[in-house]
Amino acid sequence: MHLDIDRIRGCFPALDEGVAHFDGPGGTQVPRQVGRAVADTLCGGIANRGTVTAAERRAEAVVREARSAMADLLGCRPEGVVFARSMTQATVDMARALAKGWGEGDEVVVTRLDHDANIRPWVIAAEAAGATVRWADFDPVTGELTVDHVAAVLTPRTRLVAVTAASNLLGTRPDVPAIAEAAHAVGALVYVDGVHLTPHAAVSMTDWGADFYACSPYKFFGPHHGVVAAAPELLETIRPDKLLPSTDAVPERFELGTLPYETLAGTVAAVEFIADLGDPPAGARRARLLESMRRVEAHEEELFGRLLDGLAALDGVTRHGSPKRHTPTVLFSVAGHTPRAVYEHLARLGVNAPAGSFYAIEAARRIGLGEPGAVRAGLAPYTSAEDVDRLLSGVAELVA
Repeated sequence: MHLDIDRIRGCFPALDEGVAHFDGPGGTQVPRQVGRAVADTLCGGIANRGTVTAAERRAEAVVREARSAMADLLGCRPEGVVFARSMTQATVDMARALAKGWGEGDEVVVTRLDHDANIRPWVIAAEAAGATVRWADFDPVTGELTVDHVAAVLTPRTRLVAVTAASNLLGTRPDVPAIAEAAHAVGALVYVDGVHLTPHAAVSMTDWGADFYACSPYKFFGPHHGVVAAAPELLETIRPDKLLPSTDAVPERFELGTLPYETLAGTVAAVEFIADLGDPPAGARRARLLESMRRVEAHEEELFGRLLDGLAALDGVTRHGSPKRHTPTVLFSVAGHTPRAVYEHLARLGVNAPAGSFYAIEAARRIGLGEPGAVRAGLAPYTSAEDVDRLLSGVAELVA
């Protein structure tokens, strides 16, 4: 049930630079398998999707394989997988389309724990439709967002609840199934931001009750783009703005313009890479993904305990939030040093742990940090015990 950390690290050319990467919450490093898939597709014979030429059929196959790979990763159906330039773009587009059915008296729930990409699109869309935005708060000390926090602002007029599966700032993992059940009880849809959770835990969006699940492949070893998944039947009820000649079929009617085939090929390779983290890889891809993510969670939890214990032993270091269920992500401050100064000090030591509020501005304000935020360190499957010790040693230099 362990990861072969040496084998995994050997797949990442970026690690040859000798840097300890704790910046995975902002985007992971990329294994060579993914880079090769991108290059091979970009440089191979390819055209717009079709059935006549080999180049057309190759493009069609890339899209089909990418939808299948993401469906296996997220626990949904390929026909409900929509690709976009980014998760933010996907959410803005979906909010605009859904808001066509909203009006005065309707309500949308957002949480102060979320990344702004799962807040502002809904606020903007609600305001344009004349709907009301209701805010679910969270405990600023523990960082916990409970079903009670969300239920407190639900009403029979709630049309949608937007909630994170894991906070990119504090690592908090809210009880998404319980929140979805409460939202569905009043007839609301549930839009889940899974960007920060997907790299760290097995996802089963259908089992969780998520009507929409959005994520970003570049957070789990893939290229830069976004994905939002939903049941095809639900997508059939939504009418996005589109060009006249473009198809009205689901999910294609949500995808504006030509898809980036090379990027989608890289995403397939990223999913395959995750599926092969187990040793030896065997069985259907969904089963292999679930097993791999179990191993990832065990590996990251062990190292995260080492990191938390080490930070707790240092005078002058403050951890922000202490959620019971969390990703391996910690936000901390060092007394007498600005977050930026800590960030720069660690960078000089070859340790990448950035500082800021990371677009979770509502959460940063709620816990009293504001725009400057604090230092964020996040683990990934390629993180080693030596990486953790280097980070701790670097922070120790500041408090000595």
